[in-house]
Amino acid sequence: MRSPRVVIGFVLAASLVACSAPSPSPKPDCPHAAPTAVEAQSILADAGQAVVKTNKGDFTLELYGDAAPIATANFVALARCGFYDGISFHRVLAGFVAQAGDPQTKHNRGDFEALGSGGPGYKFAIEPPADNLNYDPYVVAMANDGQANGSQFFIDLADLNGRLARAYTIFGKVTDGTDVIDKIGALPVNGPNGLPLDPAIIDSITIQAPPAASPTG
Repeated sequence: MRSPRVVIGFVLAASLVACSAPSPSPKPDCPHAAPTAVEAQSILADAGQAVVKTNKGDFTLELYGDAAPIATANFVALARCGFYDGISFHRVLAGFVAQAGDPQTKHNRGDFEALGSGGPGYKFAIEPPADNLNYDPYVVAMANDGQANGSQFFIDLADLNGRLARAYTIFGKVTDGTDVIDKIGALPVNGPNGLPLDPAIIDSITIQAPPAASPTG
């Protein structure tokens, strides 16, 4: 049997170890407006890709900050503040798109009248796709109401060139984890609304710097 002094010492040591563990950094407040051009430049300074963790697996987006600075910076700012954490893909149409970004889906995974109408509380102008960007498979673009963007985005599940008007801002592409996108795109849905019967939920989005360029010899 240990002496009381040894036991007390052990407990104190364990407490000190626990206290010394780093605490997670607090997330910034979510924005109340889209970034200005100047703010976008600062936001995108170290934002080259986004790692999206979901309950169906993880995938990585290459971000197109040069082609769509406002939309990309807005997505980055919302990701960093945790806006997308807990949001589910509310519209999945096989061979077409998988759409997410409605904050209402954090608390209601079912079908409801206002599904797909939620946003960050503000809107901003659509940036037409750059001439060199197309609606190819795994491309990521902003969903809009015909006049402005918000927080919702979609991922192309097929070649949609010619099927989509060039009215949706392209701000990235899935470069890793395309099998996860295929899995989400194949989920059974409730009918024409495309709500997955088995929710695909975004756990977190981590913004990272662009990958280091490979050395050339």
